[in-house]
Amino acid sequence: MSNALDTTTLFTSESVCAGHPDKICDAISDAILDAALAADPHSRTGIESVGGANQLCLFGEIKTRAKLDYEKIARDTIKALGYVVPAWGFSFQESTFSNDIHEQSPEIAMGVSDDSGAGDQGMMFGYACSDTPELMPLPIALAHALVRRIDEAREKGELKWLRPDGKAQATVRYEQGRPVAVEKLVAAVAHDEKASAEQVRADVIKHVFTPVLKKYKFDLPKDKDIVVNGTGLWHIPGPESDAGLTGRKIVVDTYGGYARVGGGAFSGKDPSKVDRSGAYAARYIAKNIVAAGLAEKCEVGLAYVIGHAKPLMQTIETFGTATVTEKALYDFKDKLIDTDVRGIVETLDLRRPIYSQTSAYGHFGKSHLPWEQVVKA
Repeated sequence: MSNALDTTTLFTSESVCAGHPDKICDAISDAILDAALAADPHSRTGIESVGGANQLCLFGEIKTRAKLDYEKIARDTIKALGYVVPAWGFSFQESTFSNDIHEQSPEIAMGVSDDSGAGDQGMMFGYACSDTPELMPLPIALAHALVRRIDEAREKGELKWLRPDGKAQATVRYEQGRPVAVEKLVAAVAHDEKASAEQVRADVIKHVFTPVLKKYKFDLPKDKDIVVNGTGLWHIPGPESDAGLTGRKIVVDTYGGYARVGGGAFSGKDPSKVDRSGAYAARYIAKNIVAAGLAEKCEVGLAYVIGHAKPLMQTIETFGTATVTEKALYDFKDKLIDTDVRGIVETLDLRRPIYSQTSAYGHFGKSHLPWEQVVKA
């Protein structure tokens, strides 16, 4: 039987722009969470946003002392994301708004008081590897960098024809388990009617693909392996073309499919929801194990039950790359963070308005976020 590390393999990951319909909804849900935490750090939220043709609807639950203007938060977020043209069929000015958020269930509230227990059951996974400076898998790191660059080019006016929606994906070739080349690049970007398909392609290659690959020290793929707007043209961005929903991009939000993910989404949830805080703790552990040189790859698994503080499962998988014993890995984890709910919230200081920073370009690999901090072993 051949060793997988002796083979050549390809892996593709995708990311989406901040103005993608699902990301609009993530941004609104996290903006409401941040507003609640700014006024009341003990707020409990589970906010779901749905965006469709010329309408936005809010659902979910909240328990907070904060007085929130939900409609203003939503419309301000939509405006900031660039949806300022009513003709696109979704805009901060004209789209209808409805709010069906209700008070948190007393059964859930009873189990999570003072972060004494998990706000839900579920499993969470965190991953890190030595492929990139961010200790993230290269395909998703590239995909995030590409869509961030697309948004930057629009916001700075470098590519005036860009509209606020788009996607990108990168296919990476691995040899003996290590990334050695970028094989294919794909982008889909919304643009105004005056821009030709030829101009869009040339500009994306020059202003997006080239600088991002240069940063990561890779060459562009062959011209035939670059696809920009596969259907030719794309004029109408946002929920008019494709409805959006909070939490639908959990693979984009995590590791681009390169590692396992739990079943729960992140955005709109306060840290009593272990879907979010548990996943952050798992990444924190995995990243610090790799950063400390204890392994080249690490996946941490946690599982919780509602109302209970301690995880039912704690696993560390290093895929044969560990440089220390299994016991040393678990001892390291235990010294790094207490994985009960209160321990996670306190160690990572999660009861503050930091979550809008996560609603686009992934929740991991951003050095300023608390679960991305590397501590001395």
